[in-house]
Amino acid sequence: MSALKVTLGFATSPGIKTDNEDFCGSMSPAEPQLTHKGIAAAIADGMSGSEAGKVASQCCVVSFLADYYSTPESWPVKQAGQKVLSATNSWLYSQGQARYQSVNGMVSTLSILVLKSTMAHMFHIGDSRIYRLRKNNLEQLTRDHRIWLSQDKNYLNRAMGIEPRLEVDYKSFPLEQDDLFLMTTDGVHDFIDDKTLRKLLLGESGLTLLAEKIIQCAKDNRSDDNLTCQLLRIENLPEAKEDEILRRHANLPFPPPLQPGMMLDGYRIEAELHASKRTQIYLATDTGNGVQVILKTPSIIYDDDTLFIEHFLYEEWAGKRISHDNIVTVISSNRKKSCIYYVTEYLEGQSLRAWMDSHPKAEIKTVQNIVEQIAKGLRAFHRKEMLHQDLKPENIMIDRQNRIKIIDFGSVKIAGIAEAATHQSSGSTEEHILGTLNYTAPEYHLNQRGTAKSDFYSLAVIAYEMLNGALPYGNLPEHPDAGNLARLHYTPSFHYNPMVPAWIDGALKKGASIMPQLRYDDLSEFLYDLNHPNPAFLRTEDNIPLIQRNPLRFWQILCGVLGAINLILLYFLA
Repeated sequence: MSALKVTLGFATSPGIKTDNEDFCGSMSPAEPQLTHKGIAAAIADGMSGSEAGKVASQCCVVSFLADYYSTPESWPVKQAGQKVLSATNSWLYSQGQARYQSVNGMVSTLSILVLKSTMAHMFHIGDSRIYRLRKNNLEQLTRDHRIWLSQDKNYLNRAMGIEPRLEVDYKSFPLEQDDLFLMTTDGVHDFIDDKTLRKLLLGESGLTLLAEKIIQCAKDNRSDDNLTCQLLRIENLPEAKEDEILRRHANLPFPPPLQPGMMLDGYRIEAELHASKRTQIYLATDTGNGVQVILKTPSIIYDDDTLFIEHFLYEEWAGKRISHDNIVTVISSNRKKSCIYYVTEYLEGQSLRAWMDSHPKAEIKTVQNIVEQIAKGLRAFHRKEMLHQDLKPENIMIDRQNRIKIIDFGSVKIAGIAEAATHQSSGSTEEHILGTLNYTAPEYHLNQRGTAKSDFYSLAVIAYEMLNGALPYGNLPEHPDAGNLARLHYTPSFHYNPMVPAWIDGALKKGASIMPQLRYDDLSEFLYDLNHPNPAFLRTEDNIPLIQRNPLRFWQILCGVLGAINLILLYFLA
């Protein structure tokens, strides 16, 4: 199987100084982290004059290499790297203030390369450097964060541990076979010009020996600082459009139509619970422990559809990496699969759709409780950098204990996995609408990227429907476009259910806004407004025209007034 492969080499020396305040390191993990997280390398230079520069540089490299690989596999490189660096920076700054009462207590430069799939991701702060030699052309990829006061005097204006708020340069770019990356501290690159550096890089194939030659060249040029360089060469790249999950299952066949009593890898099929164009869902018994489970299988009509297979496999991937009381559990097993399927816990209960059919215009307190549980499940997705993208009553279960569970992962967008896919694709997978018409956020219909606010929209529509027995905009046209979306009008709850307070309707209206920028920025804000009167939404019934609030009552009163006027006129005429 094609996989990312690099060779590494490094050399370091204190030079003319007693202590070496530079530090470098790298990590090339085994699968599956090689695919999901990539290969990381870092170099740091403790700032001269800081009280603990040596400790700072070591902390920067070691903490990144440890903490980056501990972040969720679903996080994209940029998010994972920035979160780790922000935490490290906060610790360095606080330690510098607490131990040394100085902003220069624990300060270091830091340059990082993360190689994932066919892409390089670069984080940089300070004046250490990253170069790339490609097709005999040498290019400096980083920029020095230095302020020059004169030809001889300069200072770092950005580094780890200087400020409580971190500003890091980030860049990503495609890799090519035989790319050679050079990472250096200023004790090296300040004493070797680019022409000499390029000549050195072209003249030696052994990376450790090459690193030692570069260090020696800088020493020969009278370097007066610590000297460190690290080298990485791309030996092999993954094949385009290939993903580890897909590779792992690519040769497995689709399962045959399953009937009650049939056995599949130790699961006895009990009954088919649901079948659609895309998937089948079966109740089964694990004969190993007697526990009832759910088997989900793909439809055989998609056995040659790579995109469909990819999404189906992502369902299991997402489910296994997210654990929450309000999300169905995907069950892991060591048994070898004979075909493509996955297993989840069996939930005794009913879908939210079935519950809504038997509880039209449900009690407000009950709806508030259900919405809060759904929101907790959504938060678990969003914390893993996953968007559900198909939240609807049919994809939500209520078990015998009235516990809510989100049960479907078929449309989940996983940021970390999407990033591992080829960057040469057309993007059609990214923009393909996988949700359900009346619950899918409008931006998807306009081929715009979804965000967490897209899931907020779906939740608000579900809450509205539970309270009112209708949809906030009615049934949407089959193929919504910008024109007919702009003509949609929100129907206030009092048209369907006069028991819904205006402040709850205000929260629903904001949550289900057609324009994402008008929706809530956070689920907690929506939940709070759904449970506590927001003054902004406190429109009393006196502020709403009666003809809008209760058209029937308006015409009844009007007819009564007109009738009274007629009687009075008849009296005077008589």
